[in-house]
Amino acid sequence: QLQFVESGGGLVQSGGSLRLSCTASGSTLEYYALGWFRQAPGKEHEGVSCVTNDGSTYYKDSVQGRFTISRDNAKNTLYLQMNSLKPEDTAVYYCAPDWGACSPGKYDSWGQGTQVTVSS
Repeated sequence: QLQFVESGGGLVQSGGSLRLSCTASGSTLEYYALGWFRQAPGKEHEGVSCVTNDGSTYYKDSVQGRFTISRDNAKNTLYLQMNSLKPEDTAVYYCAPDWGACSPGKYDSWGQGTQVTVSS
């Protein structure tokens, strides 16, 4: 069974940067479309950025131009470079397969996630 471990979160000031990593086990990632999702307090999971197995990317409008998703299939790892962070980016970030439209849908096998907190 595919499992993910996210890391790289932390507390940063507005305008700062973080690089999130997600390492998978249980299967090779190269055949999967993958995504970064986040959940802010009191809100549902939402798709932030996704990448297909051939490298096509999608970004939520509010992160376009600030975040960059990438994948290293040899390392079975997914990354999210986050620049110019804003307080509204504060959330727990998760990686998961993208089953379509970079939407969490009914996915319920979330890992522990990594907390990102952006102070103003």
